[in-house]
Amino acid sequence: MTDSVSTGAPVAAIDCGTNSTRLLVHDGSDALVRSTTITRLGAGVDATGRLSGEAIERTVSCLRGYRTVLDEHRVAKIRMTATSAARDASNREFFFDAAEEAVGVRPELLSGIDEGRLTFSGATAELDPALGPFLVVDIGGGSTEFAVGSTECRDSMSIDIGCVRLTEKYIETDPPRPEELLACQSVTEAHLEDVVREMPEILESRCFVGVAGTISAAAAIEQGLATYNRDLIHHFALTKIAAEDVYRTLATEIRSARIHNPGLEEDRADVIIGGMSILVKIMRFFGLEECLVSESDILDGLALSLLYDSQS
Repeated sequence: MTDSVSTGAPVAAIDCGTNSTRLLVHDGSDALVRSTTITRLGAGVDATGRLSGEAIERTVSCLRGYRTVLDEHRVAKIRMTATSAARDASNREFFFDAAEEAVGVRPELLSGIDEGRLTFSGATAELDPALGPFLVVDIGGGSTEFAVGSTECRDSMSIDIGCVRLTEKYIETDPPRPEELLACQSVTEAHLEDVVREMPEILESRCFVGVAGTISAAAAIEQGLATYNRDLIHHFALTKIAAEDVYRTLATEIRSARIHNPGLEEDRADVIIGGMSILVKIMRFFGLEECLVSESDILDGLALSLLYDSQS
C-alpha cells in the first residue's frame, strides 16, 4: 500500500477462496498479520454443485482461528468475501451462516468482475503507474481473473478455470499423462480467446502482474526457498523460461517426489500442475516473457477499501 492511512484501529480482510482461506490484518501503515490456510472449500463443487460438509467444516474451523487473531488485534472493521466455489454452490447460504457465526460478519459473494477489480487495486498499489498499463491475473482454485488498467482498473473479467477445477476435471493420473496436460492447455486456450474478444485492451498491457498461490509457489520453487519468505517472492520477476522449467519438473514427477521441491507446500502439490498449466498457457498465448509476482492481492484491495472508507 503506497499511502499510509491511519484508522486508530486495525482492519481485517478475509477471503474464502476455492483452495485457500486467507487473512490480512492491516493498521493503515503495515500488515500486522498475513495468514493462508489451504482448506479446499471448493473440493468437488464442480461435479456436485454443492459445498461438501467436510469442506465447510475445514473452512469454518479455520475462520474460528482467525476470529481469535482478530480479537487479539482489536480489529475495528472486517470484510469477508467468498468467490468462485461459493458462486457455484447451491448451498452457499448454509456456509455463509456458519462463517458468520464464526467471524461475526457475513461473507460477501463477489462477482468475478468485482474480484478482478479488488485484486487489481491490491496488486498495483505499490507499483509505479509508468510501468503500466498493467495486466493483473489471479489464478485461483475455481476461477481466474483478468484485470487491466494503469492508475485504476479499466476492465476485468473472470473465467471458469482454476487449479482445483482443472485438476478435478482433467487430471486423473500421477504424474499426469500427456493427453491430460494437453486437455488443461486446450481448455485454457479456449478461455483466453474469449478474454481477448471481450477485453481487446489486454493486448496493450506492458506489465504482467501475477498473484495467488500457483504463481507464488512457482516463484518460491524457482528460488529454492525451503521456507516461505514474502520479501523474496513479492515482486520477484518470474521469467517464461523459469515458469516453463518449473511446470516441466512438476508435471513429470509423482506426488511423493513433487512435495520435496523447496517452495511447494505439500497441501498444494495435488493441484499445482493444473495451476501451472494455466500460467504457462497465458504466457505462451500472450507472448509474455516475464511475470512480476505480487503477494499483494484481493486482501490488500479489501483492506484498502476499509481504510479509505474510514476517512470518508
